[in-house]
Amino acid sequence: MGIRITGTGLFHPEEVITNEELVGALNAYVEQYNQDNAEKIAAGELEARRGSSAEFIEKASGVKARYVVEKSGILDPNRLRPLIRERSIDEISLQAEWGVTAAKQAMENAGVTAEDIDVVILSCSNLQRAYPAVAIEIQTALGIQGYAYDMNVACSAATFGLKQAYDAIKAGARRVLLVNVEITSAHTDFRSRDCHFIFGDVATATIIEETETKTGFEILDFSLFTQFSNNIRNNFGFLNPSETTNADDKRFRQDGRKVFKEVCPLVAKMITKQLAKNEIAPENVKRFWLHQANASMNELILKLVVGKEHAQPDLVPIILDEFANTSSAGVIIALHRTANQVDNGEYGVLCSFGAGYSVGSILVQKHVA
Repeated sequence: MGIRITGTGLFHPEEVITNEELVGALNAYVEQYNQDNAEKIAAGELEARRGSSAEFIEKASGVKARYVVEKSGILDPNRLRPLIRERSIDEISLQAEWGVTAAKQAMENAGVTAEDIDVVILSCSNLQRAYPAVAIEIQTALGIQGYAYDMNVACSAATFGLKQAYDAIKAGARRVLLVNVEITSAHTDFRSRDCHFIFGDVATATIIEETETKTGFEILDFSLFTQFSNNIRNNFGFLNPSETTNADDKRFRQDGRKVFKEVCPLVAKMITKQLAKNEIAPENVKRFWLHQANASMNELILKLVVGKEHAQPDLVPIILDEFANTSSAGVIIALHRTANQVDNGEYGVLCSFGAGYSVGSILVQKHVA
């Protein structure tokens, strides 16, 4: 018997924004802003805003497009944020709706029903509300008994959520449904050249259970780490309306250069140490499913772990070119899309990293029924 990931699910909205579309909206806003503030900019009271290009975005990140909940509002230079209809309390929330859709697919792929699940965890960077827990709303919509809760470890929320699922099963739960719903476009500053292109919207779900007969990825080892840093930060919260400062900046911010410099060696060191502890050579890992934040980060991490001469691109599946950074969900999307590339008995590593800093690395082994 082993605790395995036996099914995954994926949902994304229909609307897509290309780099070219996104840049068009930003550049129109920048041109108008600089015109409206020309005197203050000339006097040195304000900095001129900078436009961008599709070529810059792809070179800087590897992102080519992203799915979004609503594109017309994002592409309106006078708005630059999605237009989302507020739902009544009698309607299912947007985040719960997406979570239910992804969960049903994961449950079908794992061959389980609502009656088979004891725990629901919604683990993500961006929760729609403080309470009641969206996880409980998902649980109720699916007809699952037991208990549910929300948790947040930013972009590492999926791997940390898998640890909570594993522990719940060790404590007696039969199966856990882990859901990662990231509606990131609602917290993105589309006025910023440095971060307007980073994120996309998506939902994933994962079934974790103890079994010796089902095909899946057995969880062999966890390595979790956190260290406080302000280099990735989002100050949005319930205190904002009471603060004396301008609440307009309470959205995602990061110092990308510091994050790259500090996080890449940290992640590589953790994975290397984990593999050594389990007596597995890096070249014997079939796939490294890394957090989908930046293609260059993943390329460097792979080189540090397996060596430059062994760093074949297919070892680290990349999905951010299509989805952009989907925060906690990215590592699950990569697994969902490429799980069939791993054969019976072969090893894989799921590793996510992000604000905190937080890093979660999970060693798994494929078993085919």
